[in-house]
Amino acid sequence: MRPGYRKPQKKSVLFKFPGLVIGAVAFGAAGGWTASDMLASWNASGGSGLSCTIKGNISINTGERIFHVPGQRYYAQTKISPQYGERWFCSEFEAWAAGWRKSKS
Repeated sequence: MRPGYRKPQKKSVLFKFPGLVIGAVAFGAAGGWTASDMLASWNASGGSGLSCTIKGNISINTGERIFHVPGQRYYAQTKISPQYGERWFCSEFEAWAAGWRKSKS
């Protein structure tokens, strides 16, 4: 490594809008929360008044991340357990962007 060469540092990025602050934290590909995770968590807790009704469920058998929307066959039976990494989404786009797939039924 050349003297004087510095590795780039990961930093938090804050975007400010009137009455709103959105933060994205860089944790790396191996783990940590994404900006999508933080926003969904904030929205699900009532931060913006949006109703997040899409259930993000992790299959016990395969570990696959699957989301269910209201009206689908297994929506009512699907339970969300945040301690196992399951979560709520506010839009299908948000679920797709986080790497989850839509339930086939």
